[in-house]
Amino acid sequence: MDVDFGSFRLKRTERLLLGPDGPVELSARSFDILAMLLERPDEVVGKADLFDTVWPGLVVEENTLQVHVSALRKLLPPETIVTVHGRGYKYAGPKPLAAATEASNLLKPSIAVLPFDNMSGDPEQDYFSDGITEDIIAELGKFREFLVIARNSSFRFRGKSNDLAEVAKGLGVQYVVEGSVRKTGDRIRVSVQLTDAASTAHVWGEHYDRELDDIFAIQDEITQMIAARLARQTRTAIAARARSRPTDNMSAYEAYLRALQLAAVYGAAHEAEPFLRQAVKLDPRFAAAHAMLGVVEILKFFWIFYDSDYLHSALERAKTALQLDPDETYGHLATGFALLYLRQFRQAEISLDRAVALNPNDPFILSIRALFLNYTDRPDEALVEIDQARRRDPYAVGWYEDFRGIILTTAGRYREATACYAKMADVPRWSLVRLVVCHCELGEIEQAQDALAKVKARYPGLRLEEIVDSEVDFYVNPAVCRRYRDILRQVDGRE
Repeated sequence: MDVDFGSFRLKRTERLLLGPDGPVELSARSFDILAMLLERPDEVVGKADLFDTVWPGLVVEENTLQVHVSALRKLLPPETIVTVHGRGYKYAGPKPLAAATEASNLLKPSIAVLPFDNMSGDPEQDYFSDGITEDIIAELGKFREFLVIARNSSFRFRGKSNDLAEVAKGLGVQYVVEGSVRKTGDRIRVSVQLTDAASTAHVWGEHYDRELDDIFAIQDEITQMIAARLARQTRTAIAARARSRPTDNMSAYEAYLRALQLAAVYGAAHEAEPFLRQAVKLDPRFAAAHAMLGVVEILKFFWIFYDSDYLHSALERAKTALQLDPDETYGHLATGFALLYLRQFRQAEISLDRAVALNPNDPFILSIRALFLNYTDRPDEALVEIDQARRRDPYAVGWYEDFRGIILTTAGRYREATACYAKMADVPRWSLVRLVVCHCELGEIEQAQDALAKVKARYPGLRLEEIVDSEVDFYVNPAVCRRYRDILRQVDGRE
């Protein structure tokens, strides 16, 4: 079973360690040491146990073990592996968790191209029909939107194309491509069809009767048509599970699309509000627009400075959306998001879990649930969640580093938190407070004082206690806020 710990993933079967920037070079012995420590995160693993597991039956000097542990420490965040003198080593990093299944792969349309039948009557021509099949598989494999079964697996079902249910079950796919090839002299005839294996519905088919020189053009056309039809079929299936249209008013829909474009810019979502209000005015039953308005109201709570009226307004918008459509994902998100900052944690968890269940690939939903986990004393789980969000939106600007910095500060991983904030062009108010905490805890008093000066500049006239209460007091554990207040007073007293 794969294991997530912080921003790393240990893939046992592939014997691979993945980090924030991709695969990490790791020797086989170092991999085994790390795997053993992750299996027993709450224990001190004795040196004798490590020798017996990693070097079974061999006599190895203790220095060899130290070399591998040292190599791991250079690759992993500080203090991930600690030495317990006289006993062994202990894993002390983020809580290891069973890796979540990549839901994005489950939602990708999956397809198998079965070996095209050789209809020439000459078994020696199998290579030709197989070659056409392989070329089509290779070309479809370039489409990242699809999960394409490799040649070695799909060719195992040669001759079983009449039982599509068996093929689909054996390969775990939604769609199957079948075909035949007849080559006679300088002519070639190719027949192909794409079938939805679950319903046995015919999605697309075509016959080509061309000169042999046209074979590459035929392959290209088959690939492009399958890709186009498969994408169209997938969109249709997704729409059928929800509703055919979110609104019948196209002007309202265009306003909504413009709002979505604006809402995607971190810190500028309030600019979407006029378009969303226009959308619900044109169609009062437009559930998605009401739900998005609820999210915008919550964002105004942060950007306009903590007026709880915005949270209650968001709950009303979300309530309207869910009355119109009980499965409106952002209606559940807005509900959970608002309840979190109203400190109604249990109800917030129910709504956020429902939002994730409805759309497990939306990075914004995952990031908000990561914040919820952070504020409810589960920062290690929150880090896993925020990394799952990042995998689905690798080019996210702003929100990822901000949220991850918040969570790392809660987890006491101050150096990593400051690295996150350093990547941001403008650190927002709430994270400036945490940046003071991080620098102070790292003993970097001058940097802490600089960050505190920026905090004060953004809060003219407010006392430090009031600043912390405004920006930080969303934790289920009140001790967190007390500690932050103490640190800010300590830094302020040194000025």
